[in-house]
Amino acid sequence: MRIGHITLANRLFAAPMAGVTDRPFRQLCKRLGAGYAVSEMVTSRKDLWATLKTSRRADHAGETDPIAVQIAGTDAPMMAEAAAYNVARGAQIIDINMGCPAKKVCNQWAGSALMKDEPLALAIVEAVVAACAPHNVPVTLKMRTGWCESEKNAVRIARAAEDAGIAMIAVHGRTREQGYKGSAEYDTVAAVKRAVAIPVVANGDIDSPAKAREVFASTGADAIMIGRAAQGRPWIFADIAHHLATGEAAPQPRVVDVKGWLLEHLDDHYRLYGEFAGVRSARKHIGWTLKGLPGGEAFRSEMNAIESCDAQARAVSAWFDRLADEMPRMPLADDLRADVPSSLH
Repeated sequence: MRIGHITLANRLFAAPMAGVTDRPFRQLCKRLGAGYAVSEMVTSRKDLWATLKTSRRADHAGETDPIAVQIAGTDAPMMAEAAAYNVARGAQIIDINMGCPAKKVCNQWAGSALMKDEPLALAIVEAVVAACAPHNVPVTLKMRTGWCESEKNAVRIARAAEDAGIAMIAVHGRTREQGYKGSAEYDTVAAVKRAVAIPVVANGDIDSPAKAREVFASTGADAIMIGRAAQGRPWIFADIAHHLATGEAAPQPRVVDVKGWLLEHLDDHYRLYGEFAGVRSARKHIGWTLKGLPGGEAFRSEMNAIESCDAQARAVSAWFDRLADEMPRMPLADDLRADVPSSLH
């Protein structure tokens, strides 16, 4: 699997998710089997680059290659400048966000709202490609199937993007109007794959090795991208790789191993965010891991009241030690999903 001149470890990708795929989480996913992970989106507004939030999102210290940064905005020159800025900070691949359905993004006509204005979308693509070309940095595009059910223009945009120099396209199988509701459809992803020669990535609702195999078969996609299903279960990448290679289910990870991965992730997380923000922002990652585990909800309530990183890590360690005494391995994913609201599947 290649993006331009860059060869990837495999064709299993971690999707960019705002507030989730920071450097510690990307590193964790890569360690547990993802061949590629894209940063949470970085704004193209120059006046915000020096803010703590943006500087953290653009932090790649110690990150394994390739370093991929997603940028978002509505102005072609600003997006080109943002691309150049992130390349100077170490980005080896630039990804254009044309898929985010969040209202605060779309209300500014960024993210998936760009699919309603094809000339502007193409102008942004051309400007970013031109800014990255002198540095030999490939540019990729992440988009949806269209703005709404009656305006599915993914194939048309994909062809224009390929002509403009885009190196790879990821397609989430929903319209912007759907957000994350309903089910992803893959017919549009397959149509995009047939329409272009560059690699195409399928995204949306891939939450198990069996679903991954099904999506590869139905779309012909070159890779798959996993987002929400990796929250709390980042070893899903290794599970999928094992299933694709052997046709069999991978053994569930040992509880003691999950404890080790989570504690290492927390340590990296605390170092990036510091004491005050670190202990608070880590709660969601811990909560995702606890989801569906026996006694997980009760411990989550206790853990959310802890105010120091050291105490939080010690509490997590002790809780998983007790869990390991009860069950040596993690439950099957289907058992966990049964307790998760359908909107989060």
